[in-house]
Amino acid sequence: MRTPEYLQLLTTTQSRLYGYILSLVFDPDHANDILQQTNAILWEKEEDFELGTNFVAWAFRIAHFQVLAHRKQQQRDRLVFDDDMLGDLATMAGQSDDDFELRQRRLRTCIEKLPARQRDIVRRRYTTGSQLQTIANETDQTVNSVKQILFRARAALIQCVNSGLTQEII
Repeated sequence: MRTPEYLQLLTTTQSRLYGYILSLVFDPDHANDILQQTNAILWEKEEDFELGTNFVAWAFRIAHFQVLAHRKQQQRDRLVFDDDMLGDLATMAGQSDDDFELRQRRLRTCIEKLPARQRDIVRRRYTTGSQLQTIANETDQTVNSVKQILFRARAALIQCVNSGLTQEII
């Protein structure tokens, strides 16, 4: 019996899981194949997962084993990493995922600190995916003006996120 909570965890983790797998195999096609295999196992093993525990860590662990299985199938290829190297990459990818969550939270905070005009244009561009020309028309500005606002907003967000991460680490 599929629970809504489990399905929510499974679906919201897909992009992170794909990124993790891709960081280990470096090939988008192979990563997609491994992601599908991993999803099939996650689907089958729903009963083994205890709600309230770390789903991402559990899913990453299953994906790691699928990468190892894939690697055994690919042994005949010329470029194959040894198990130690793959373990190091898996560790770094897991740490990157933790950094990703921290950066995402920090980015949301930093977006709220932007001036209203910049925040509005950033949201139009990156949340709704509006084209520059559309934003320019809707805000009575030139495309170059919108580009400049986005450039300044991105620079401010990069500085804000990076400075915030430094403060949270210390």
